[in-house]
Amino acid sequence: MARRPLPRILSKDGAQLARTQLARSRELARTAADSATDVLHPLITLSRGLRLLASAGRGRWAATPKDRRGPLLFLVACVVLVVALAPYGPLLAVVTVMAAAAWLGRDRTPPAPERPDESRTERLQVLYDALVPYFSVPEDPAPLYAHGGEWEKAFTAHEFDDAGRVGQLVLRYPAYFPDGEPEARARVEQVLTAKAGRGREYRFGWDEEANQLAVTVLPPLPADIVAQRFVTAPGESVLGFTDPSEVQRTLPLSFGDYGDPYEEQRDVPPVVWRTGTRSTEPHLLAVGQPGSGTSTLLRSLALQALQHGDVLIVDGGGTGEYACLTGRDGVPAVECALPGALASLEWATRETERRLVAINLARQAGDPPPADTRRPLWILLDRPSVFAHLARVDDREDPQDLLQVPLRHGRAANVTVVVAEQYDGLDALSDTVRQHTRARVALGPASARQAAAVLGAEPRTTPPAQMPPGRGYARLGQGPVHRLQVPRTPDPYDDATSEGDRRAVLDLLPPRAARPPEPIDLSKPERVPAEPVAAE
Repeated sequence: MARRPLPRILSKDGAQLARTQLARSRELARTAADSATDVLHPLITLSRGLRLLASAGRGRWAATPKDRRGPLLFLVACVVLVVALAPYGPLLAVVTVMAAAAWLGRDRTPPAPERPDESRTERLQVLYDALVPYFSVPEDPAPLYAHGGEWEKAFTAHEFDDAGRVGQLVLRYPAYFPDGEPEARARVEQVLTAKAGRGREYRFGWDEEANQLAVTVLPPLPADIVAQRFVTAPGESVLGFTDPSEVQRTLPLSFGDYGDPYEEQRDVPPVVWRTGTRSTEPHLLAVGQPGSGTSTLLRSLALQALQHGDVLIVDGGGTGEYACLTGRDGVPAVECALPGALASLEWATRETERRLVAINLARQAGDPPPADTRRPLWILLDRPSVFAHLARVDDREDPQDLLQVPLRHGRAANVTVVVAEQYDGLDALSDTVRQHTRARVALGPASARQAAAVLGAEPRTTPPAQMPPGRGYARLGQGPVHRLQVPRTPDPYDDATSEGDRRAVLDLLPPRAARPPEPIDLSKPERVPAEPVAAE
């Protein structure tokens, strides 16, 4: 038997040539397949759509009860007959079917997410590496965060702004991380704030059930909203304005200089505080640093309250911030001294008691409350700690003690109390003021612990680098903490106030009250000039 020749061993050059030919053949086959796919793509789309239409028809026929299939067939036959007899009917029917098939057979595969460029990838890697000490432990056999690890496994979603900085980030963290401890959360939030870019406001959303953290960069709140008439119902007051995602209501507002014919109109979400007999937070406490805007908030509330009620103002600061309201209709008094403050608050206590008695008598008789008891009465007390110090020096009663009746029973009597104080005077507030002021506002720069002491909960956002006047946080009762920007309501008699803001506030003030006639001095008899008497 003849021997079969042994296979020829390829030389080095021959092997290289064979690999080149094989690669070229694969490239030609791939190119031919892509070309065929491009040419046959319309047919593939139409066939896929026709298959979907046929499946939908079969499903519809199977879902139709047997007793209704006969009328359905008759209806289909009538439609086919009308289409066949109509001019160009079959052609239009074919075109319609092809169009429906093309629409249903289109490629619905979502596009693959684009990988960020190199600079953005470096930013994400830096964030990942900075979180490794906080989201990893040596005992973890398969850590999600590790030195030299990949950020794609931990960051599920990310967005960048026009400047190339992180605008939104959703990250996963291990289940053993103590996300219920405020200290652990604060450390992670501080790292993210520093690495993602300082000088911006961030909102941190901790999802403890899914072990996810959503970081969102918030745009700055508009600080150019001037005092104006707000579209609100009686019993509603606008504390300021917040983010669109926090509330489901907007108000049409004017921006720009007051009186400018080209001022801008926009809808802005407000923080609305409801007062009156049905309010769950009938009284408010505002705390801030000097120059943070607590007096601006009180002026704004006073201008809104004067539309439907009366306002009694007690200014403990004595700086004349509310001089523009002196002598106006609906303003019984604006007191800056301790004796006047005590007298005004005593009158407010007696007025609250009188209203309660009148309302009780009306209810016993089956009548509606009297009209004078339905008119709201507002008591605005600014810096009560100053009066408390003066009362201790003069051995007098603390004005805060006179607020017990309005605070405890003011809701039933349509009496609302608003107290403004600075952070260094919080210790001087009485327990009655702290317990009954369930609506809280914290303005100006403050630490998270200071804001939590006022609001009852820490804000979910980081403070901005520079806070304009009137910028802070608000919380109504047990609700969430909102970012807040108080509308510009400066003192119109201040020389530093611009002309536009001055005219805006003056136009909102009620007219001056008519001056009562001067009392006649009865200590001396009034001289009556003698008239000459004609001689008889």
